[in-house]
Amino acid sequence: MTILVTGAAGFIGFHLCRRLLEQGTPVVGFDNVNSYYDPNLKRARILQLEDTASSTGTSFLLIEADLENSDAVQAAFAQHKPTKVVNLAAQAGVRYSIENPAAYIQSNLVGFGHILEGCRQNGVKHLVYASSSSVYGGNTRMPFSELHSVDHPVSLYAATKKANELMAHTYSHLYGLATTGLRFFTVYGPWGRPDMALFLFTKAILGGEPIKVFNNGEMVRDFTYIDDIVESLVRLLEKPAAPDLAFDPANPNPATSWAPSRVFNIGNSNPTPLMDYIEAVESSLGIKAEKQFLPIQPGDVPATAADTSALEAWVDFKPNTQVKDGVSRFVSWYREFYQV
Repeated sequence: MTILVTGAAGFIGFHLCRRLLEQGTPVVGFDNVNSYYDPNLKRARILQLEDTASSTGTSFLLIEADLENSDAVQAAFAQHKPTKVVNLAAQAGVRYSIENPAAYIQSNLVGFGHILEGCRQNGVKHLVYASSSSVYGGNTRMPFSELHSVDHPVSLYAATKKANELMAHTYSHLYGLATTGLRFFTVYGPWGRPDMALFLFTKAILGGEPIKVFNNGEMVRDFTYIDDIVESLVRLLEKPAAPDLAFDPANPNPATSWAPSRVFNIGNSNPTPLMDYIEAVESSLGIKAEKQFLPIQPGDVPATAADTSALEAWVDFKPNTQVKDGVSRFVSWYREFYQV
C-alpha cells in the first residue's frame, strides 16, 4: 500500500515520510526542491529519508517535479498507483504571498487541482491535504473552531488554503473522493523551516544579532510541535472522512458535509505569548536576546488559538507537547546540524 506524499522534502513532509518508512509503509515523495529557502536543508532531509528507507528495507522514491506540471503529476499516479495521498506541497509563507502572489496561484491552486484530478482518475481512497490556521483570517473569537466562518482572509496564502478546502469538498461531492483538510497551527521543531520564527530567532541569537519582534511582542500563537502534527496525520490517514449523517443543509455545519469531506484544526490548544516563546529560546540557548520591536506586518494576525475537540473525537489524539520541551529539542538539533 503505497502512499504519495507531496512536499516530501519540506518540513512536515519529511517528518511524515520518515514516520511512514519507519512503520514499513512504502512512500513515493514528490517535491520540486525549490529555493524558497535553503535547498541544502531539503537535500539533507532527503538523505535522511533514503537512510531510513535503507535501514528499514522500505521502498522510498523521490520524484523531483512541480505540482504545476500536469504531466509529471499524472505520471506519478499512473506509475505508482498510490492508495492514499498526502498533499503537503505548497508555496508557503504568509508574508511572501504579498510580494509574489503568482507563485501561490500556480502551486496552491493549479497544483492542487492536478492532485485532485490524479486522485479522481486513479481511484485513490483518501486524500489528506494541508490547509492552515490562516484561513481564520480576521476572526477574533477564540479559540478558532471548525464551526466558525472562514470567509475573511487577510493574505492570499490564506485565500488559497480556503480555496483548497472548497475544491476538495467539490471532488468529495461529485466523485466520492474522501478528503480531509488539516488546519495546521504554527508548526515548529527539528528540521524546521528557516523562514519561521524559531529558526530565525535561534540563528540571530547565536550570531550575536538582534531578533525582530513584530507587533511589539503583542502576539500570541498556538505553537504546535512537529511530532504531534505527524501523529495526527498518521491517525487521520487511517480514518478517512465520511459523510455526516446528521448534516442539515438548512443549517449547514462548516466542518462536515453530506459528502465524505472533513476539516480539522491541528494545534496545541495552548496559545503562548510570543515573549514567552522567545524566553524559551533564550533559556535553551543560555543566551539573552537583543530585541528589535517592530509593528505588525501586513497579512499577520495578532493571535491564534485552536479548538481541537473535533480532532480528538475523530482520532482519539490531542497535541500536547509543551513549548519549552519542543523548543529545547529544536535547539539541540540546530546546534548539532549547524555545529554551533
